[in-house]
Amino acid sequence: MSLLSYSVWCQNSAFISRFAGQGHYHFPMSKSNVSKISVAVIGAGLSGLTCAQHLQDHGFDVTIFEKSRGKGGRMSTRRSDEGLSFDHGAQYFTVRNPIFQNHVDEWGLDGIVDVWDAQIGTLSNGTYEPKEDETLRYVGVPGMSNIGSHLAAELDVHLETLVAPPVRSEESWVITDEHDFVLDEFEYVITSVPAAQSAVLLHAAPELQRIAKSVKMTGCWAVMLSFPQSLELSFDAAFVHDSPLSWISKNNSKPGRDAKPETWILHASPEWSEVHLADDKEDVLPTLIKSFWQATGLEARQPQSQNAHRWRYALPSEPLKERCLFDPELKIGACGDWCGGPRVEGAFLSGYDVSSRMIASVQALSNTH
Repeated sequence: MSLLSYSVWCQNSAFISRFAGQGHYHFPMSKSNVSKISVAVIGAGLSGLTCAQHLQDHGFDVTIFEKSRGKGGRMSTRRSDEGLSFDHGAQYFTVRNPIFQNHVDEWGLDGIVDVWDAQIGTLSNGTYEPKEDETLRYVGVPGMSNIGSHLAAELDVHLETLVAPPVRSEESWVITDEHDFVLDEFEYVITSVPAAQSAVLLHAAPELQRIAKSVKMTGCWAVMLSFPQSLELSFDAAFVHDSPLSWISKNNSKPGRDAKPETWILHASPEWSEVHLADDKEDVLPTLIKSFWQATGLEARQPQSQNAHRWRYALPSEPLKERCLFDPELKIGACGDWCGGPRVEGAFLSGYDVSSRMIASVQALSNTH
């Protein structure tokens, strides 16, 4: 299954409810109520950017630290040496929640997203079956990464900054980098990285750390292919069965992409990816490309270009039922698509909810003084 199609829910202990967000913390606050309150958000994926933007809109002083070179996390677009672009992470997203719908509508008006009117079905050993549904599938324009860039446009984001676990010092959190250089002190901290990485960063919040450790995430190998001529397949994307692959899509069938050359994304299944997670991409490519020809029933041909990317943490095997983690006493929390559901919408709502819980907590504290 693709990075966006997998959805499994789990039951967790009642203890989690002490710290987990339930999605009911949406309070209007004036900026004056929270001025000067500093927040560190670790991770510039969709959940972290959503959290940071929501807090900044309510007057918080937010700083984002991101270890990679780009923003958006798995909602990213890879540009090849030949100048081709590939959405090699999240393939599309759907909308169910009205809060998310409002934001998506605004993005659409701003030209940030568009509807992908794709022919999507299932593939099994060369046999294609169309999928009949009326689901609206949205994509970033001209690439999925444009959503992250849009959200981060007015945020203070520090890229290529790997931070150590935050250290509690009296009433603040000290943030240092991997070389023990002190970056700054903050009143609140939110981690918005995969569960295993959040567990490390939550060292000073043992209860939250325990919950984060309980979430296991599988990897995903992604392959990027281009062809000078069309493969002339009758569909744009398919969920693949009985194969090392789980998903294939014609990337340039999405709106705002170049018509030529024809570009394809292949996602390996979570099971296959986990077994081959430590393999080199040179070893992975031949197997997954061969699986592509087998799944489509086409005669093999040489791609114009080929590359692979390993997503170490792609899908939570059993995501938390709750949307976020937050401890108002320690003033630390966590969000991500491993909370509340592994979809783009889940990541957005997780970031929105943890920021809403922080806003509510600050408001409660201000009312006591």
